[in-house]
Amino acid sequence: MTEDMAGVIVDSSLQYLQWRPAMDTVRELEQQRERILKQMRQIRSMRRGTINEQYLKVPHKGQAEPVRRGPYYVLSRCEGGKTVSRRLTSARQLEQARADVAAHGRFVALCRDYAQVTEQLGQLEGGGGGQGQEKKRPR
Repeated sequence: MTEDMAGVIVDSSLQYLQWRPAMDTVRELEQQRERILKQMRQIRSMRRGTINEQYLKVPHKGQAEPVRRGPYYVLSRCEGGKTVSRRLTSARQLEQARADVAAHGRFVALCRDYAQVTEQLGQLEGGGGGQGQEKKRPR
């Protein structure tokens, strides 16, 4: 019995074929999952949402047109189906909020990567199930 590069065990008498995941590939995927988890653990602070600039039109005595004031920065996110906003009043708060929103985006991307790697690992360890063509339902 011999094993080819793809992890398929071929009986020398060619009576049967048995699929087995290549151990190197499984090991690589497990290492990749660990790297992703390590990166997730390194994120110390994050916030969901977006940072928006607000400008206010303020009327002044003796002027026909209101004066535009701003920008004022606001951190907004959806919570319970409603938008929740918080004004960022200092440059330090704005800087921290930008870093936290970026960290949340990074976290979401890492979650997506982790799910993909785990799915590949499951397919390899499950004997290649799910590698066939997906069936589509008629609409």
